[in-house]
Amino acid sequence: MSLAIIHSRALDGVSAAPVTVEVHLANGLPSFTLVGLAETEVKEARERVRAALLNSGLSFPHSQRITVNLAPADLPKEGGRFDLPIALGLLAASGQIDDKLLADLECAGELSLAGELRPVRGAMAMALALRREGQGRRLLLPVTSAQEAALVRGAAVHGAGHLLEVVAALSPGGGGQLPLPMPAAQPRAAMPAPDLNEIKGQAGPKRALEIAAAGGLSLLLIGPPGTGKSMLAQRLPGLLPAMQEHEALESAAMLSLAGMFTPERWGQRSFRSPHHSASSAALVGGGSPPRPGEVSLALHGVLFLDELPEFSRSALEALREPMETGHIQISRAARQSEFPADFQLIAAMNPCPCGHAGSLVQSCRCTPEQISRYQGRLSGPFLDRLDLLVEVPVLPAQVLADASGGEASSLVAARVARARELALARQGCSNARLSVKQLDEVARIDEATTAFMHKAANRLAWSARSYHRVLRVARTVADLEGSADIAIGHLSEAIQWRRGLGREA
Repeated sequence: MSLAIIHSRALDGVSAAPVTVEVHLANGLPSFTLVGLAETEVKEARERVRAALLNSGLSFPHSQRITVNLAPADLPKEGGRFDLPIALGLLAASGQIDDKLLADLECAGELSLAGELRPVRGAMAMALALRREGQGRRLLLPVTSAQEAALVRGAAVHGAGHLLEVVAALSPGGGGQLPLPMPAAQPRAAMPAPDLNEIKGQAGPKRALEIAAAGGLSLLLIGPPGTGKSMLAQRLPGLLPAMQEHEALESAAMLSLAGMFTPERWGQRSFRSPHHSASSAALVGGGSPPRPGEVSLALHGVLFLDELPEFSRSALEALREPMETGHIQISRAARQSEFPADFQLIAAMNPCPCGHAGSLVQSCRCTPEQISRYQGRLSGPFLDRLDLLVEVPVLPAQVLADASGGEASSLVAARVARARELALARQGCSNARLSVKQLDEVARIDEATTAFMHKAANRLAWSARSYHRVLRVARTVADLEGSADIAIGHLSEAIQWRRGLGREA
């Protein structure tokens, strides 16, 4: 009778909870039992591990009673990440590797039937948890996953491509020298983004895009088809400041949970553009166990919703809470998880079903009732949470031919960076994340400006939230000009960016 203990981790929301893999060999009728709240794909590890050991020329204890326990028993386990820990546990319990060398080791990896190691989701989360807990353990992963985890500075990460590489290091006489220690990754040059000067004309929407980038504000672009709404949205990431290291780590860890991260994307802001058929669970997260949705995958990046009214009402209403709080709580009967959702929303829509309402080039064929019903798909509370509502007009062919592309993204990004630095130095966050108390402190206005603001609020029937949204925009406009105070000119510009639908949000 023998027992081996190996350390691993299971994905639990955004964290990687520690899991102890206990492998017990005993006399009795031959069997292979796996316990510990394991999903079907985890239980299938029995067949993968058996074939991988035999095809690698290693011994499998056919004639013994095998029990594998994944503790704690009340934590759900999913995926093929426990294949490698189970295989090493069997080898240690049967004396084929030195079990003493497993004490300071954490590992995860899916096994092929030939013994090759395949990548797993959440490698970044494992490395972050290991560094945070500071237990001095080494992390062993498949090579691709190890390259990802090595981006976490201070974590001792090793990569292996085959089970035999690990066995050679952990076998008696191997010395415990694990293969391929991964060096700390070096920052990579960002891939070139689409440039703003590729869009001719549209000076107003470009200005709104600059304000949105400077304040981290949400933006709705409204205009007929072909006016450049999607092109404008795709250029927003190129205007945003470079990511700080903690932002890059958080974004990478979130993408890693979904199996979407590659080292080449390190330090690049996400641009997520789900189709309008996406469900509310796809947008905000869901499932059992809960998994992150688009609002979390766009962490510290941009979430672009094209054809906004075509999204289901329930999906758009589900965005209201994460837009306000920067996180989303997914609750299920058996488990709850909280995911970060600090994203910047940019959306686009046509003004009517045919798309040509208000166009000076092509006449609209929609009735007023059809237009009202189409725009009514967006609820008042949802529109109330948007900072800028901007019309993108149709430009005649002659105007387009004569228009220039305007400023390059690099010039606009430089102004955005200076405005963001002012905001961070003043309040420690972007203007979009100001609390009401902070907004009262940093967006003070004089009596004349206050009177102008109150007159506009009464005339346009603003809610208290709309009032604060306009102040955030005005504060951002002032930051772009390097002004410490908000003047009437800043406030006037902020007010005009909330009238894109011809009705007050």
